[in-house]
Amino acid sequence: MSKKIKVEIVEKIFEANNQLAKTNRDILDSAGCYGLNIMASPGAGKTSVILHTIQQLKPAMKIGVIEGDTAPVTIDADKIVEIGCPAIQINTGGDCHLDASMLNAGFQKMPISTLDVLIVENVGNLICPAAFSLGTHANVMISSVPEGDDKPYKYPNIYRNLDVLILNKIDLLPYVDFSLNTFMDGLKLLNPGLIVFQLSCKTSVGVPEWGQWLSAQIRKHFPEKWN
Repeated sequence: MSKKIKVEIVEKIFEANNQLAKTNRDILDSAGCYGLNIMASPGAGKTSVILHTIQQLKPAMKIGVIEGDTAPVTIDADKIVEIGCPAIQINTGGDCHLDASMLNAGFQKMPISTLDVLIVENVGNLICPAAFSLGTHANVMISSVPEGDDKPYKYPNIYRNLDVLILNKIDLLPYVDFSLNTFMDGLKLLNPGLIVFQLSCKTSVGVPEWGQWLSAQIRKHFPEKWN
């Protein structure tokens, strides 16, 4: 297969994904449901942040969660269900990301029309999820202090397409060799004006500020629903 044909195939894959992502956005908008695509590396604290986010938005808002996993385990989805929110798991069959088609299939099992917020926990990966739009309203990246301050420099693509960056586990700053200035400089270089929240799921520092901001964004996007 020639290089030209390979490029054309890849372009068609992305084009098809982007078209379906637009369909997904239309579905969410029609339902008055705000979609979040949450990305992070394994261990950054995606599920912990999601649980805290749900606590911040409830009971005013009804929330559902779609979990993307490479293996058929339901550990994260079970945690969501335990706190009273609908959750389904999408097994990617080993793929390192969710795509618009997978999310669209998940819509069939999730009561979108009854929700105010849909949180999508993408597969733990800093490369593949950056390439596939899902159709959600915001792309959120969770970084954590133990990962190191060099991640924006090593994985620039995923940081370029973000709407929000959450720096998690800031309670570990005194104990980890992590330069906040180095990290923030990388973000400014790749994504000037990026909204950043520094928080700790362990101490809850910064969690209310994140919840208040998100609630305001949801209400702003669907004013006819919340005014």
